[in-house]
Amino acid sequence: MLREPWIHFCGPKDPAARQAIVDSLSSSGVLTRSWDISAPADDGIICFSDFDDDLCEFVREVSHNREKRVVAVPIAGGQLDNEQAWRLLHAGASDVFLWSSASEMAEKVKARFERWRAVDELLQSPAIHDNLIGKSPAWRSVLRQIVEVARFTGAAVLLIGESGTGKEQVARLVHELDPRACENDLVIVDCTTIAPELSGSEFFGHERGAFTGAVGARDGAFSDANGGTLFLDEVGELPLSLQAQLLRVVQEGTYKRVGSNAWQRSQFRLVSATNRNLLRSIEEGHFRHDLYHRIGGWIFRLPPLQERREDILTLARHFLKLFQPGISLADFDGPVREYLLKRAYPGNVRDLRQLIARVSSRHVGPGPITIGDLPDDEHPIGGPAKDNWRVPEFERAIAQALSLGVGLREISQTAADTATRIAMHEENGNLHGAARRLGVTDRALQMRRAARRQHNGGG
Repeated sequence: MLREPWIHFCGPKDPAARQAIVDSLSSSGVLTRSWDISAPADDGIICFSDFDDDLCEFVREVSHNREKRVVAVPIAGGQLDNEQAWRLLHAGASDVFLWSSASEMAEKVKARFERWRAVDELLQSPAIHDNLIGKSPAWRSVLRQIVEVARFTGAAVLLIGESGTGKEQVARLVHELDPRACENDLVIVDCTTIAPELSGSEFFGHERGAFTGAVGARDGAFSDANGGTLFLDEVGELPLSLQAQLLRVVQEGTYKRVGSNAWQRSQFRLVSATNRNLLRSIEEGHFRHDLYHRIGGWIFRLPPLQERREDILTLARHFLKLFQPGISLADFDGPVREYLLKRAYPGNVRDLRQLIARVSSRHVGPGPITIGDLPDDEHPIGGPAKDNWRVPEFERAIAQALSLGVGLREISQTAADTATRIAMHEENGNLHGAARRLGVTDRALQMRRAARRQHNGGG
């Protein structure tokens, strides 16, 4: 259930000014509650009069790495330059806008929260829960954007990602969420399997006798997708000649069957996917620049499983239920969980799914999946290394900080703050559980958090 947003004031101290803002929000239909550190993480509003580093840190903390929506509004004559606005956005704010009046600010906040809540409700739908599993920040962030574009626009969508990252499942989601296209067909064309000599017929259809073997008329993908969605999988494999013809159809919505002089009309939503770097293909002359901009009204990069390792066990349990539907309590033993988390997945989610299929076929009897259920070729040599958590992304982040002149003290502080924020989030705000995971006492964690909040004002 979606709750009302919290509101927190980092100045002014005038109770009347604060209450006027709360009343304006309430009059616009946005009921708020005071921010409470002990309450579950949720969306919120920060009203501030002065910009500083502590404000950015507070935004970073309450947004939970952009998982929660936070609106930042300078008030009471507060000034905000362009660089400061970007810093707040990078810290985790979902939007930043200048103060005009209490009533206008309330309407802006209302409009944004209404849209975000609509997106969140769609994220909780079975279409996503049952097919696009995962709650890691990298996955949820891109999924939120895709859901919003799918539901509230008719724009063409380009999905970029490695093999096995779920591009076809996302294309199906875009089709299902599009209120205009979902009532008609989703037509899938695998561009890697189209024979050059038959490509025209595959897309445009043909008349009887148009070429040798055309014993009857046939509709092509453009006709089948009319009123629905056309999904071009691996669009980067299309030959240049066909790219030019596709561009005309996308621009004008008209085409001719092979062997016909009559124009046909087709209106469809276009979703394309590729594991290629299309910008490089453009530079090399293998892909049309104008087609790229036509198919990429919105461009989304689907993260590989390496960048969303928090989802591995969730996905593995989901696949296990698919393959072992009669064993409701089946799970993974400790060594198996560790192995799944440390294993490389060059085929991404598809790779993980195939692994769980093999493991589940070997599992017999009650109880969890154990290391004996792993096929021989999956046995790690010498066992998983305990220091494998130092992934390349971790080193790259530190290298970037050093290149920007950030010192060891600030890097260490940021790492500690990030670990604290993650532990509190994963323990649903439970201080004892988070302290246990961090290897510190409850009191030490409580004092650390209090010290980081001391400059953020009252609320």
